[in-house]
Amino acid sequence: MNKVVVIGSLNIDLITKIGRLPLQGETMSVREQVTSFGGKGANQAVAAARQGSEVTFVGAVGNDENGDAFKKLLRQENINTDYIVSKQQSTGSAVILLEENGHNTILVNGGANARLDVADIQNAKQVIEKADIVVAQLEVPSETVIEAFKIAKNAGAMTVLNPAPVRKQLDQELINYTDLIVPNETEAAALANENPTTEVAVIEKTIYHKLQGQGLENVIITLGDKGVYYKVLNKSQLLPIFKVQTLDTTAAGDTFIGTIAANLHADYANLEETLLRSSLASSIAVSRAGAIASIPNSKDIEEQFKKNNDNTRVL
Repeated sequence: MNKVVVIGSLNIDLITKIGRLPLQGETMSVREQVTSFGGKGANQAVAAARQGSEVTFVGAVGNDENGDAFKKLLRQENINTDYIVSKQQSTGSAVILLEENGHNTILVNGGANARLDVADIQNAKQVIEKADIVVAQLEVPSETVIEAFKIAKNAGAMTVLNPAPVRKQLDQELINYTDLIVPNETEAAALANENPTTEVAVIEKTIYHKLQGQGLENVIITLGDKGVYYKVLNKSQLLPIFKVQTLDTTAAGDTFIGTIAANLHADYANLEETLLRSSLASSIAVSRAGAIASIPNSKDIEEQFKKNNDNTRVL
């Protein structure tokens, strides 16, 4: 099992359940509101830890009750919080609009996450150097991620980038230090300046070609209910997902990435096995409500594997 360092965000989520997204200027009643712990970084760290990985989190919270509660929660998940720093800004937050069909739209207020800086990364240099895999998203400053990836690469660790929230262009230095990028279809298309698609032929011919031209050689793209496409070490394939009743997709992508971080070998020898495991983990997450609360542990996944066979997966 990998030693994982997550460089990322810690948000308090306000989950607002609605029938559908409102139209411009429209006032709607909500069905329910729930507050929970979230943030892409936190979700990915918990997913890796629940797989049994030794996980360290490098991030920032506010000097407030939410920040204290967050560190306590992560410690309960056996995540090292020694490198979570306190800032004068409030702990990050997000408003999640959860539709009846399970789809979500997320509005993020970075707060303390936006203040995680290069000095904070340098203070965590020792633990980053000891990692097998270093994972980051874009909910913290790009220069911070670059510094972390630079340290990781120089020490021989694998770097995994989740390019979310999506940007039209990544810093070339960040690309240079990224081993593996894991976007969804919308993020991949945005990086390639193309329209989102789940058509593999278009992805291979256009989107992957443009990402490769930027220097992103190893790519895994999640395609929702269409499966998972990857092109890694010049091998490409579309893998199936597992059928479930979707309740809430909030932490699905983060569960997928955290499971990859926990299990993937540095030489990618177990890539297909890891992606199938990650897809199953995500399927469990979307069948449950909430963000961190929905993330399965290793036992959950093993039990679900026993229940599934090839007929329960769909392309």
